Amino acid sequence: MHCEKVELKSGKISWECVEDAPRDPATGKRRQITRRGPTKREAKKRVEKAIRSLLEDGIDQKLSDNTTFETAAMNWLEVYSLTGVKRSTVRIREKEIKILLRYIAKTPISQVTHRMYQKILNDLAPDYARTSIQGVNTTAGMIFRNAIKNKLIKEDPSIGVVVPKKQRTVEDIENERVEEKYLERSELEVFLTAVREYGLDLDLERFYLLAFSGMRSGELCALKWPDINFSEGTVRITKTLYNENNNMKDYQITPPKTEGSIRTINVEKEILYLLKSHRKRQLKMHNEYRIQMGDFHEGNFVFCRANGYPFMQKNLLSRMERLMNYVDIKKHATPHIFRHTAISMMTEAGIDLATIMERVGHEDIKTTMKIYTHVTNKMKEDASDKVRNLYENALGYIKFN
Repeated sequence: MHCEKVELKSGKISWECVEDAPRDPATGKRRQITRRGPTKREAKKRVEKAIRSLLEDGIDQKLSDNTTFETAAMNWLEVYSLTGVKRSTVRIREKEIKILLRYIAKTPISQVTHRMYQKILNDLAPDYARTSIQGVNTTAGMIFRNAIKNKLIKEDPSIGVVVPKKQRTVEDIENERVEEKYLERSELEVFLTAVREYGLDLDLERFYLLAFSGMRSGELCALKWPDINFSEGTVRITKTLYNENNNMKDYQITPPKTEGSIRTINVEKEILYLLKSHRKRQLKMHNEYRIQMGDFHEGNFVFCRANGYPFMQKNLLSRMERLMNYVDIKKHATPHIFRHTAISMMTEAGIDLATIMERVGHEDIKTTMKIYTHVTNKMKEDASDKVRNLYENALGYIKFN
């Protein structure tokens, strides 16, 4: 090892030591490790540590110290995006990375400690749901493991961390009302009446299909005519529509949310009639558009514009917001509420839980169970009231002391 004194730009004197390191495994070229320190002993110590790191773990300490968490995260994201995951999933990862960058963007990845990382999760707890923090932790873990593969760090600082769970208050529990998640039968009837009286083009077909099928809005937007079997009265759900920029031409058809989301459901004959009538009108409109405009998108979508391009979920949301102005429903209702409404409707109809979950495509068991249990209990109360009304005379003879 060669060591000598060097003068820094500041005018101070420092020691610099140089030693041969193992050759680059990729190129076979000679490598040297240079380190500085306030004393000769400290400089030698740093060189020895760097060489030991290369020999034992294959880690280039200088490269590791010069690679920020942000750089490591972007390198991982670039590879992750090429693994075939849906663009919507990549967007979620991008958002989770942005959260992490608020804390450690310019921190060398080699200096991110377990304690530092745990504090980040702790700081997120007051402002984020636990599921969101779990997502951040999952993304961070993938970044750190990728850094280990690339010989930037030896250990994953996210191993063993605790994802904070926000303590629920009495107020939270009392304000959590299951019935806010779905439309009661009377509310659904009021909303569908508004659809019939004030709805615009395709509102009738789309909101009736959503309400009675329990499908997601993205699944509805992705429906194509071959998915509908009029003779058997079924709809096959195999895909969902994704559009990052809400540009009608810039859409993607991707697999549905989960494997369980691929399903075939029976549809009421009245709704099939609506769809048949819509199909006839659509064919006429599309033929006229082809003749007049020429530029037609042959997507074969059930719900699409005159030019053939599918409607986005945003269109459904704005249509629903418009219709909500005509009804006296205080709940915060978006198209997603119909998934929960379908669970409620099927529960009232006496359908078992397993069949309900299969029909809606394996909706989160917690949400499904809450609605199923709530509606079932309510039905028991209603049953007691019905019995009391039927046998009012007989019960009237019982006197309370």
